[in-house]
Amino acid sequence: MTKQQWYIRGAAAGAAALLLAGCGGGDGGSGGGSSKALGKAEVSSVLPDAKAVPGWRSVMPPEAQEPIPEFPPSVCLSVNKKKRATACDHITFWGASAYARKPDGTSLNFWTLAYKDEKAADAAYDALAEYYGGDRVGVGAVPVDVGDPGEEHVANRAGMGTMGGPATIAQIRVGTTVLGISTGTQGEKAVSDQEVTDFAAMFAERAQQAQNGEKPSSALPGR
Repeated sequence: MTKQQWYIRGAAAGAAALLLAGCGGGDGGSGGGSSKALGKAEVSSVLPDAKAVPGWRSVMPPEAQEPIPEFPPSVCLSVNKKKRATACDHITFWGASAYARKPDGTSLNFWTLAYKDEKAADAAYDALAEYYGGDRVGVGAVPVDVGDPGEEHVANRAGMGTMGGPATIAQIRVGTTVLGISTGTQGEKAVSDQEVTDFAAMFAERAQQAQNGEKPSSALPGR
């Protein structure tokens, strides 16, 4: 697979039209701890693997990549060129993993954008959040309470997303990283708000573990 193909596939694996997002901002949270910059292998380790999300089938295993200027991560979108530069030009590494669940093709996507320091990550979070606010996840989107992961976080749910059924999108900042989670389905049953909350807490903890110099181990309970 070429680098260009990886970029096209990686951001939306399992739900090609679900272009991952977030909105809003936060005033602190439970993400206290170290906030060092992460290397490529560390970014990959932050992404939940199949063991971390029991009950979901792997569509794309965790993989990290150094950005290519001509092909910035397709999750990195904003309201104008200036904010796009803030969000995209300072990414050091990024990666994604994707999963699916039968019988209705429900998708679950994770992505991580890593930055050189917390200041750059904070600015990027704000720029991305401004673009993906409101009903970007779908018409009539409403906020989802996902607890208190990271320093900044937000989530929204819509009854009809790009896959035709209910969808959710969450964005979290943990130190030097901006994390994203998206779910979507072709059916009528949404991924519950509690599940999204669990995904957010687990993902944020993995990012903090990596920034603390630990091997990410946070995972959802087995079924």
